[in-house]
Amino acid sequence: MDETRLDCIRLHPNDNVVVALADLPAGATLATEGLTLTAAVPRGHKIATQAIESGENVIRYGQIIGMATSAIAPGDHIHSHNLGMGPHSQDYAHATANTALPPVTEVRTFDGYHRADGTVGTRNYLGILTSVNCSGSVARFIAEAAEKSDWLARFENVDGVVPIVHGTGCGMSGNDEGYDTLFRTLSGYARNPNFGGILLVGLGCEVMQIPDLIGAGRMRADGNFRYMTIQQTGGTRATIERGLSVLKEMGEVANKVSRAPAPLSHLSVGLQCGGSDGYSGITANPALGHASDLLVQHGAITILSETPEIYGAEHLLTRRAVSPEVGEKLIERIKWWEDYTASNGGKMDNNPSPGNKRGGLTTILEKSLGAVAKGGTAPLSGVYKFAEPITKPGFAYMDSPGYDPCSVTGQIASGANLVCFTTGRGSVSGYKPTPCVKLATNSEMYARMSEDMDINCGDIITEGVSVAEKGREIFEMFIAVASGQQTKSEELGFGGAEFVPWQMGAVM
Repeated sequence: MDETRLDCIRLHPNDNVVVALADLPAGATLATEGLTLTAAVPRGHKIATQAIESGENVIRYGQIIGMATSAIAPGDHIHSHNLGMGPHSQDYAHATANTALPPVTEVRTFDGYHRADGTVGTRNYLGILTSVNCSGSVARFIAEAAEKSDWLARFENVDGVVPIVHGTGCGMSGNDEGYDTLFRTLSGYARNPNFGGILLVGLGCEVMQIPDLIGAGRMRADGNFRYMTIQQTGGTRATIERGLSVLKEMGEVANKVSRAPAPLSHLSVGLQCGGSDGYSGITANPALGHASDLLVQHGAITILSETPEIYGAEHLLTRRAVSPEVGEKLIERIKWWEDYTASNGGKMDNNPSPGNKRGGLTTILEKSLGAVAKGGTAPLSGVYKFAEPITKPGFAYMDSPGYDPCSVTGQIASGANLVCFTTGRGSVSGYKPTPCVKLATNSEMYARMSEDMDINCGDIITEGVSVAEKGREIFEMFIAVASGQQTKSEELGFGGAEFVPWQMGAVM
């Protein structure tokens, strides 16, 4: 091992563990800690720095990440074999640490697509939105035919056609939480500023009726919206032909809109992580948190989600709530999830995933503490249900499952026109119509998957780059991508299969 490179890192003075920064063999000595390893420890995994009795808390980030399930000696590898969840209780201390960020002195802009409702898009797609799974294939047929047409190529300001298909919309109750959630999701996508026009296609007999969707209010302020049902239009071929004709008309309208400067207050960024590892809470997540703070200082919206993956760290967010009511709203969602998982035979600490554990994460408490770092330090301005519109500037929380494509679907429905995704194990996905910036937590994975990763945050460890410097780099990429620069996911063509509405309730 390079003698000039640190072999481990201590994240907080009160921690009783350090994190290995390389694969370390048994018998290796940690120069900074004066410890000898009792067993081999993989990169990203934890090492005990003192004796920890069975039943005693294990501390990382200065926070409890679990309880020792057996006696642990100094230099021992700490992981699933000797660390468990333990009792979970927190002091929420609502709205006691909601310190406002200092105002910015610079005015920054991006070049976006200005919409009639006052929002600004970072992309200009035509969308084919489906009310039910039964219209999914026809929506894809229309999109494929449009992509092959000569008229679409002439629309230089239109980025393409996106079929938004899913596996629900029927076989469900028409008046429960599952129906309301899908309704918000479809309506939110129709209004997302990254769409320059929406064609809504249904079958005709589904539970999620098109008249209900369009009757609740104008789905688009610009009027560039059409709808049809396959049954009423005359079947597959007739719907494809009619759909192509309508798309061409909408494309003419969408193409008249070109990029123009807009303040950063028109950005809404979904904050995501997936395939996390032991480095996630050290490099990419806090760097993204710094970028989130910069965006909030400029009046933008940033959205943290994945409620099962903040479990055990929610007290860090309630302290930052702008009011006790906002903090209580987050805890209401936590309690909802505890009931929801219990009623379905699950439990909140079923995370981390096998990949997370191979990367060094042991308990959901540990994973959550690292995940919350994506939210920076800004006050928590509001807590929202899945796909609920978010228009208030600042750092917000949107309830969602920890399943990444589902969570991002909710954020886009809530208005996100950018997404940022941190990963330590590697991730390949995209989220049309919203571009996704991918951050690698470690340099080894970045080198291995550089064609899929936009920014390497591993150099925080390998090169000594500061979290603030990396956060600024991410912030600048946000502006470039919002102005039209393609992400790696976009270059590879991702984004056509990641629309995943949150399905709740009985399938009937």
